[in-house]
Amino acid sequence: MSKNIFITGTGTDVGKTFVTALIVKKLRDNGIDCGYYKSALSGTENINGFEIPGDADYVCRISGLKESYSDIVSYMYKNAVSPHLAAQIEGNPVCIEKVKNDFEKCSKRHDYMIVEGSGGIVCPIREDDNQRIVLTDIIKNLGLDIIIVANAGLGTINAVVLTVEYARQLGINIRGIILNKFHKNSVMEKDNKLMIEKYTGIKVAACVEDNAKDIDIDIDILKSLFS
Repeated sequence: MSKNIFITGTGTDVGKTFVTALIVKKLRDNGIDCGYYKSALSGTENINGFEIPGDADYVCRISGLKESYSDIVSYMYKNAVSPHLAAQIEGNPVCIEKVKNDFEKCSKRHDYMIVEGSGGIVCPIREDDNQRIVLTDIIKNLGLDIIIVANAGLGTINAVVLTVEYARQLGINIRGIILNKFHKNSVMEKDNKLMIEKYTGIKVAACVEDNAKDIDIDIDILKSLFS
């Protein structure tokens, strides 16, 4: 079986996909067979009659991963809204058993696996008369530890601490924190990093600058984040 990690974030648009792509690329560039999986993706783009899942497509293009989209994304929705709402609009609600089976198939194809979440850690994945699923249910059902991605800017201390504490309450283990959109000359963002580490007791594993082509982390340290 593969070594795995789940990438979640403090919210939408903090750069989970960007960071995920850099991690997959870093591992693959160092000769490590790393795959990618996402349970539910909203906001596909229709190109020449084909629905393209933007996040998965981006990770594959940046990292050089060659996979069929249907093999690495279980549920693709056209509407760019929370998966629970997209499923209500379009049908085909997320089933935990399918997610588990699809992830298991992916993990058998690779030595390392990154699972990317949708939105923030409390993102609703399914909400109907039959079942309620939020992102933490997927994390726990897959039995994965997490890395939290956050924007390095103003407000991130509060967002990271709340995300960390919520995960801990549910018994989810946190392997590290990555700050995205980091400006190395920013006194505030450097202080944000220090305060996050102080308040959570968790190491900031990497700080990623805008438009970075690589993630600045030692390959052995990166590998150690996987469980």
